[in-house]
Amino acid sequence: MEFTTEFLRIFLRGLIYSAPLLTALALIIVVLGLFVGRIEGWTKTDALYHSFITATTVGYGDLHPRKKLPKLLAVMIAFFGLVLTGIVVAIAVHSASHAFDVTHDSREQIKQVQE
Repeated sequence: MEFTTEFLRIFLRGLIYSAPLLTALALIIVVLGLFVGRIEGWTKTDALYHSFITATTVGYGDLHPRKKLPKLLAVMIAFFGLVLTGIVVAIAVHSASHAFDVTHDSREQIKQVQE
């Protein structure tokens, strides 16, 4: 339980510190998606759906751009999605590493005191 608590504490702190960057990346994905949707004649819901499916690299393929500019923008959406995902994963890895170090060090200290 100590590991989980420490992980969540550091992870949430990392998300808070990087919130401006994460928000900017998400906003770029939304704006590009809406632009693609407008060019392709999609509804706003379909455009947002396509942009986040593309950004997360799931890519169901049910909606895909047919014109050149939206195809290029879809590649940009995917790139910004990879950056966004990479930052969140990096924060999670850092949090897990830190939580392991903290919990491992405290257990070692307890063992030394007991001996």
